[in-house]
Amino acid sequence: MSTQLETQVTGWLASQHDAMIALLRDAVNTDSGSYDKAGVDAVGQLFIDFFGQHGLLTSREANDTYGDAIHIRLDDTRPNEKPILLMGHRDTVFPKGEAGRRPFRIDDGRAYGPGVCDMKGGLVINAFVLAAFKRFGGAPVPLAGLITSDEEIASPSSRPIIERVARQLRCVFNSEPGRPSGAVVTGRKGGVFLKFEVFGKAAHSGGNFEKGISAIGELAHKIVAMHKLTDLLRGITVNVGTVGGGQSVNTTAPHAEGQIDLRYVKPQDRAMMLGKLQEIIDTATVAGTTAKLEIRGEFLPLSQSPASEELFATYRAAAADAGLDITGEFTGGCADSGFTAAVGTPTLCATGPVGANAHTPEEYLEVASMVPRAQALALAILRMPPARAE
Repeated sequence: MSTQLETQVTGWLASQHDAMIALLRDAVNTDSGSYDKAGVDAVGQLFIDFFGQHGLLTSREANDTYGDAIHIRLDDTRPNEKPILLMGHRDTVFPKGEAGRRPFRIDDGRAYGPGVCDMKGGLVINAFVLAAFKRFGGAPVPLAGLITSDEEIASPSSRPIIERVARQLRCVFNSEPGRPSGAVVTGRKGGVFLKFEVFGKAAHSGGNFEKGISAIGELAHKIVAMHKLTDLLRGITVNVGTVGGGQSVNTTAPHAEGQIDLRYVKPQDRAMMLGKLQEIIDTATVAGTTAKLEIRGEFLPLSQSPASEELFATYRAAAADAGLDITGEFTGGCADSGFTAAVGTPTLCATGPVGANAHTPEEYLEVASMVPRAQALALAILRMPPARAE
């Protein structure tokens, strides 16, 4: 049976549907590609203004290159209790001008626009849940929010902030989009993004072919060897997603390069796979070539622990009272939730509104899922069991 506080919180969230859509529209209609600091910070300001209107406290953690991290908190005087964190990122994969080309719209119950589900919709849910608890109080432990700026490029500036904050938390709800099935995410692969370069020797491909050493030829051998490392049964994939090189069509290529996406499930597989990739880099099939490998960014896997399983159980039971039948799914996609889980903080991901087709012009969000998902999150917070003594 719902308590009076639960009824107040869920009822207020239900009354905020139009306000949620308005904030989402403003956020989606503001370009915020990961490398567009001004745009990312402009979206951040929309949320800072919202929090100010609702009496929440915000602070910026500045960065010269990427958008600033935004910390949100209620004016809570329980310093000895670990807070619950509502987390999300506001950057997108889309170039500047995309919001003007594809502005926010709603069609047949689905909202469209760049970043609408990944993950500006989740930020809106987090914002309104935090506002609800500021308005009515009653959270069993302190609440906090974190809005980051560069998740789509593996969080180069945000990862240290996320890990630092996560070590002081009770748990994390990361509001990436809910799966098309309505499920949340209880497990994710880790991902390492690498660049490799091959060096050969230029020569005229007609007059002095024998003096050339083709970096492109060696690159081709290495790509074939790398792709053979894929082991679908173990959840390991290697994909060379981009390649480039060469000087001209009539010159043996002095240089070539490619970018690798490595995905894995078990944390111990990371070192093993990096070792195998390095072995391929160090082994030349085309005599005279050399190569090098470097990590450009990475995500850690989101692995379930007993504590995160309990967190999911609490959320699922709360969601049922919001009219949702929630299951947990594993996905090959990466997210910042892997960083919080890796430092030992119970983490549940994809508690945002339901959506799909992220990173494409067909990205959408199910509008009808916004209020129930916000209510489910609020009820899960209210029903958190007492923390175990450490």
